[in-house]
Amino acid sequence: MSQTPDIPAAETPDELDTCGLLCPLPVLKTRKRLQGLGAGALLRVRADDPASRVDIPHFCAEQGHALLALEEAPGGVLVFLLRKGG
Repeated sequence: MSQTPDIPAAETPDELDTCGLLCPLPVLKTRKRLQGLGAGALLRVRADDPASRVDIPHFCAEQGHALLALEEAPGGVLVFLLRKGG
């Protein structure tokens, strides 16, 4: 799951930067942002808390959201691409 899937140009992901926040804040902020989005919307989350590597995929699985991609950017920043479940 390290490659970004092709996203249609009309589907620009919403962005959430949680860098500098520690567990459980990245997941809590992700949940809050997803609540404001419609079903099927995309959200790109940036996090530098190492626990996010486990916490965000677990959150998605528990809440019915799809984790489309997980990449590691320079500086140990994890970039998650999520699709909100319906």
